[in-house]
Amino acid sequence: MVNQTLKKFTFARSQLSTDYYANTCSSLRKIVRGEVMNAIKNEMRMAASLLRLHFHDCFVNGCDASLLLDGTDSEKLARPNLNSVRGFEVIDSIKTAVENACPGVVSCADILAIAARDSVVLSGGPYWKVLLGRRDGLVANQTAANASVLPSPFDTVDTIVAKFGAVSLNVTDVVALSGIPI
Repeated sequence: MVNQTLKKFTFARSQLSTDYYANTCSSLRKIVRGEVMNAIKNEMRMAASLLRLHFHDCFVNGCDASLLLDGTDSEKLARPNLNSVRGFEVIDSIKTAVENACPGVVSCADILAIAARDSVVLSGGPYWKVLLGRRDGLVANQTAANASVLPSPFDTVDTIVAKFGAVSLNVTDVVALSGIPI
């Protein structure tokens, strides 16, 4: 259920492919998996945090890593993300390791997508292929993040289902990503 849901998030553009970095950064998956494994060993809750980070990123402007951007209009500072979304330091660590191996090649958006998948797999969840080749967002959208685009724990089930529907997700996706039994 989780892998079907995240495939919808990760399949954003037709030029995406599983082997996008095969010739330019063949060690990408190994690097990301190792960093995610270390992060989960240090703090078990980090697996869920990385999945949540990807989920929150994808809900505003698509899966473009705009949630990772700093600044006064940062999505990090939006109400739904304050004291809620964690794992930025893990993604920073992964990006540093990837840059050391393959400078200027891999997008943060792809790193975040792979890290979310690996966090699920390393926690005993299902594996799915991550399509790669996303471009990083260059502008954060705190206004959209604050505009109740993201589901809130205080929303009714109908409101949550509607918010998921607005980004082409269904009731099964609601259950997989929010844990609400419907």
